[in-house]
Amino acid sequence: MNIKNFETYFDCGFSKIRAGAFSKNKSSEVFHTESIFLVDHIDLNSEIEKLITSIEKNTNEYIEEVNLMIDSLEMLSIGVSVSKKLDGSKLKQDDVQFLIQQAKQQIIEYYKDQNIVHIIVNNYKIDNNDHTFLPAEINCNLISLDILFICIPNKIVKYYKKSFHKLDISINQVVCSSYVKSVNYKENFFPNDDIAFVDVGFNKTSIICYTKNKITSLSVLPVGGNHITKDISKLLKVDLKKAENIKLEFDNSQSYIINDDFSLDFLQKIVFARTEEILELCAKNIKLNLTILDKFKMVLMGEGSKILDNQYKDKISFSNDIDFLEETTEAICQSGFKLGMGLNKSEVLIIPKKQIKKGFFEKLFHFFR
Repeated sequence: MNIKNFETYFDCGFSKIRAGAFSKNKSSEVFHTESIFLVDHIDLNSEIEKLITSIEKNTNEYIEEVNLMIDSLEMLSIGVSVSKKLDGSKLKQDDVQFLIQQAKQQIIEYYKDQNIVHIIVNNYKIDNNDHTFLPAEINCNLISLDILFICIPNKIVKYYKKSFHKLDISINQVVCSSYVKSVNYKENFFPNDDIAFVDVGFNKTSIICYTKNKITSLSVLPVGGNHITKDISKLLKVDLKKAENIKLEFDNSQSYIINDDFSLDFLQKIVFARTEEILELCAKNIKLNLTILDKFKMVLMGEGSKILDNQYKDKISFSNDIDFLEETTEAICQSGFKLGMGLNKSEVLIIPKKQIKKGFFEKLFHFFR
């Protein structure tokens, strides 16, 4: 088997597919590309094939496996607490692994249509004392874990896997795109801030909340950038394709105003009205999941938010502090790569089945990077 020099990540957005290849040996060697805007998925397979060809040409390697970054309107975050009584002896990794496996089996049993993609241990309570990370040497009578599972529907995972399998490419890992991006980007903010990343997609908006650097929830709202497109189409009486072009060229939309049917000011009112509605819906959701309700920061990201940036802050009627994050294809795919390298210490890494050659619990998880 040939040893590959690059690790490849595909961000499978509904309206755009992005690919990034990262050298395992030289951090400066990065290649990335993206598809055209996908109004629907009729051309999905051909676009993926084009991206594969581009990456292979740049890396001079055939791609045999990739990692998928996926979001879905139907994805879930599920919080579970599990505990175990011990005899006061030194706490072992096996005790923790047992509890995580126990919680995992509960999720598998009750959410049969979901695929677990992330397991995050938010808190270790040892004899009523909280720990962010598991202490190396400690005696214990009672341990409990607060675990957050992030799941993506099996049908969505199979949908994208099918496209790659047609090209004889296997799937190594599957991760949640909006979550891994938030893990990467939150390093740019103060660790004790209450912060919510709002990832505006095509037909959905993901909300990932952090309190004191710990994820508290991942929620999904059934509204996204496509709803703004539909508003433009309806109110300006243009077809969806032209409405999408107007939205994407929002800063330069004067070029579309070729008659007196509408003005740039009217277009801005359409866009801002729907944006404010999305932000208010997000704020209501965030306040259910954060502890400091009046001082949280909202970071707007995602393809659906590209029509806005910091220059329009003052034109949006919204009470909370907002940052607009300008993402790049490289940064998006790199988020998955960094997580795959084990840089998030609170997360249990799920080892791909084909790499399993260790003991029983080590087949399920890898701890303490």
